[in-house]
Formats: sequence, C-alpha cells, structure tokens
Amino acid sequence: MPGEKEVPMTGVAEAHVIVSGRVQGVWFRGNTQRVAAAAGVHGWVRNLPDRRVEAVLQGERTAVETVIDFMRTGPPGAAVIDCVVSWGPAGGRFHGFDIRF
Repeated sequence: MPGEKEVPMTGVAEAHVIVSGRVQGVWFRGNTQRVAAAAGVHGWVRNLPDRRVEAVLQGERTAVETVIDFMRTGPPGAAVIDCVVSWGPAGGRFHGFDIRF
C-alpha cells in the first residue's frame, strides 16, 4: 500500500494513521476508540484542524491491522477518501486508548 513502510507481519508494531474525507462530526474518534479497545490496541486518536483524523496505534500487528481496516471506511456517515499508514517499532508508551482533544 502506498505510504506504508515494511515491518514484520507478526509481533508488536506501531502505526501512525492519517485519514481524510468526511471524518469529523461522524463519531469517527469514538468508534475508533471502541474498535481499538476491543482489539487490545493502545494509543490515541484526534481530530486535526484541517478536518483530517490522526491516530497512533500500538499492539500486535494483526490487532493494529483490524483497527486500520475499520479506519479505511469509518462509521456510518463517514466518507473516507484516503488513509495513509506509516509503520514503525512500538515504543510501549501507551496504556489504553485515548481520544485526544
């Protein structure tokens, strides 16, 4: 996928995700938090001033991919145009999953 760096397909990983489109005002952050918590993924999600949504996801690679799959379409009412993912090693600095303001 364009914009993605290669990291091992298993183990703990971190993804930085930027989603654009109609992604604010449609419960995108709250639903991302719900999906992440259910998948056991840690990190955060926030709205950006330019109407995009940004997230940092840490956890088992397959669990992080589950959250990214959700973010590629979003909740009902969202219209995702682009989802850019950058992979890196997990830093283990998050506990739980927060919505940042």
